[in-house]
Order: sequence, then C-alpha cells, then structure tokens
Amino acid sequence: MLDCTPKKITERTSGGMINPAKTCQPIGAMYAALGIHKCLPHSHGSQGCCSYHRMHLTRHFRDPIMASTSCFTEGASVFGGGANLKASIQNVFHIYKPDVMAIHTTCLTETIGDDVSSIVKTAEVPEGKIVIHANTPSYVGSHVTGFSNMTKAMVSYLSESTLPVKKEQINIIPGFINPGDMQEIKRLVKSMDIEYIMFPDTSGVVDSPMTGEFQMYPDGGTTVAELKDTGNSKVSIALGRFASSDAADLLNKKCKVPVAVLKTPIGIKATDALLMTLRSSFVREIPKELEVERGQLVDIMTDTHFHFHGKTVAIFGDPDIVTGLTELVLSLGMIPLHVLTGTPGGSSNSVSGSFEDDINIMLESTGMKANVKSGGDLFTLHQWIKNQPIDLLIGNTYGKYIARAEDIPFMRVGFPILDRSVHSYLPIVGYRGAMRLVEMISNTLLDRADRDAKDEDFELVM
Repeated sequence: MLDCTPKKITERTSGGMINPAKTCQPIGAMYAALGIHKCLPHSHGSQGCCSYHRMHLTRHFRDPIMASTSCFTEGASVFGGGANLKASIQNVFHIYKPDVMAIHTTCLTETIGDDVSSIVKTAEVPEGKIVIHANTPSYVGSHVTGFSNMTKAMVSYLSESTLPVKKEQINIIPGFINPGDMQEIKRLVKSMDIEYIMFPDTSGVVDSPMTGEFQMYPDGGTTVAELKDTGNSKVSIALGRFASSDAADLLNKKCKVPVAVLKTPIGIKATDALLMTLRSSFVREIPKELEVERGQLVDIMTDTHFHFHGKTVAIFGDPDIVTGLTELVLSLGMIPLHVLTGTPGGSSNSVSGSFEDDINIMLESTGMKANVKSGGDLFTLHQWIKNQPIDLLIGNTYGKYIARAEDIPFMRVGFPILDRSVHSYLPIVGYRGAMRLVEMISNTLLDRADRDAKDEDFELVM
C-alpha cells in the first residue's frame, strides 16, 4: 500500500502534487449542471474526459450520469473545437431534447484557447432552448471550483430582476453536497414556512427512484423559470464559502439580492446559524419540531461524550465540508491534529480570509493547534500522521489507503465515496445529519475498541 511513504518531511519546491486530495473542475461543473431541470451537461473536449467525469459521478451516486461531449480528435485539438461545438449543439437538441445545455470546458479547450462564449453566440440554438457555459480548466482549482463556476454561470445567463419590490422568498445555494443533504436543507426551510429557490438542486436527479422505465431527465432539478426568478428574491444564503459564495455575490451585483454567506450546516453551531438567519430575514419562529431535534442532538452528544473526549482526528476533503466537520469534532471534545483540503484556499490577505484562517480561528478559540493546509495532497497528510499518530481519520474513499497502511479507524465522509453505497441519500447536514455523524464516529471508534480488546476487556456495554 503506502508503506514506503517516508516519515521525514522534506519541503517540496517544485509545486507538484503526490496523491492529490481533489479532482478536476469539470466534474464539479457537470454535477452542478445536473441540478438544473431537463439539463444535459456538455463536456467541450475529448471523449475520454467526459467518460472519466461521468464514471466518477456514477460510482459515487450509483446512478447513471448523462452528459454529452464535443468528441475532439487530433484535428480539433490543433485547429480549434468551434466546429465540433456548433455541431454538438445542433445534435444534442435534436437527439436528446434537453431544455438546457450546460457547457463546461476542459484542459484541452482551455489550452488551445477556444472562445466558447463567441462560439455559442454564433451557433444555431433552437427556439425556446438555452445554452449556458462555464470555463473550467482542470489545471486550476478543483471540482469545488468547477461547481462554483457553473453555479455562477446559471446566475450570469439566467437570473433576472423584473419586479419593483423583491418577493418574500429566499435563494439557497447549497454547495457541493449530496442530494440527501439538499433534501434536508429544504426540509428545514419548509418547516419555517419560507418560500425558497434552491439552485442547483440535484435531489430527484441523481437519487431518482427505480420505476422500471428509463427517464433521460428525472423530475428533479431547478427549473429555468425558477433560475430566472432568483433575481427577484429578498435574500440569498450561500452555504459554504468556497462552493457557493461566488454565485451569490454575482447575483447581488447583477440583481441587488443581499447575501448571507454561512458555513455548510454541519453540526449544531452551523445549523443554528442557518436557522437564525432564516428567522431574522423573514421574522419566523423556530418550529417546535426543530427545537426537539436540537434537544435530541444535545442529549446524544452528552450521553456519548466519553466516546470522543480527547480522541485525536485527521480530516481531509472539500474545504466547506472539512470546515463543518472540524467545528463538529471540536464540539464533541475531539482534537483535530491534521486538517487538509486539496482545493486551493485563497490568499490569507483576501477580504474573506482563507481556508487556513477559518480552521485556525476555530482552533485558537479552543486553545488548540494543528497542521492545517489548503491546496495540499494526501502524501503530506500521510507524513503528518506518521509523525503525529491519530485515533480516527475522516475523509473520502481515497483515505482508505492511508488508514490501511497506518492501521487507523477510518470514517468515510465527502466526495467521492466509491467503495460504499447509500451515503448520497442520507444527510450529514442539519440536526438529523449531525446525529448521523455522531453515530458514525462513535461506531467507528467502538468497533476498533472491540477489535483490539483483550478477552478480559471485551465489554457488552460500552
């Protein structure tokens, strides 16, 4: 496995990555596009790129992912892909009949310099059909960046402000999360009797039911009419700064819709922040059912605190998810020693701060210090763990190799999860999602305790 990873950490000056902790922009853009009703994502590049991106999403969601491609060959690679894209637009609408075609670029098209915007403007688009696009070079950012760019394209192409007074409705930009999480966020908003538009919304698309009949475009997704109406909303909430805030900021500039940027609602604090923002924006009371759920979560955390207190943990994955998980484990009394994301985290001098700033502020408030890195890789994480062993590793499927090499309990959360199933249907957000995460952490640690216990210490009640 990874037994040859050296314990001694040597500074790398080349800037290259070993065992990346991220994947490329087009995957995120493709996933975001699937959150539009009757939309076909289109990969402007070679067949191999599109096949890889579809395969990765299919393996995570265990659901067929539909997308088309410009099918570059050597000629298009040299002379440009304009002709391929124009032909693709005609063929896609004629054969597959989507309402929207969402084009994302690839390394190849970005490198040769295809001007997708100009190509789309001169292409023959059938009446009543819509083409949007996002530039998503794989050599910049990560899948989270691609998700953000495609979500921003939805605002750029479709959002409109058509009313003199804003509607009593809210825009929810959920970030790169599973459809089960999107369903849970919608349940929270509905319980407060607030009208909303969630975009993108992959619930009902990549978690569609088995009916015995093939359906090219499932019933879910945000409609074009809803996307246009986002400019008339009273406020936008961006859940997760890295995946959601750019689209919300653009909507504010374009349609004067105020923005609240919050953490992905993982754990009790972040969920409280979401509900209090909804309460203050629309003068609503928190429903009794949510107060009960919160009380149950507090009870669970109290009952099981001895399972977690003082346990050390390493967390890696997408920045918004990792931030939420870090806040959760701190509230459980755990000690995050290593926190890493593969997505570049922005400058520490930026107005909104960086990923590293976010994590370090949380740690400092509890008097803790940790290894924290944005734009990192799993080689670095593995070396950290070799030097400071941990009790638990939390992250996506790729962490299983480190967990096996170092014999560490491992809990799968995030994207992609390729070796387990059902995860995309079950939320990790909200109070219910936090209950699930507490159970997952507890069971992972207790399973290890049972495995390692001597006969005389093998307890029935733990």
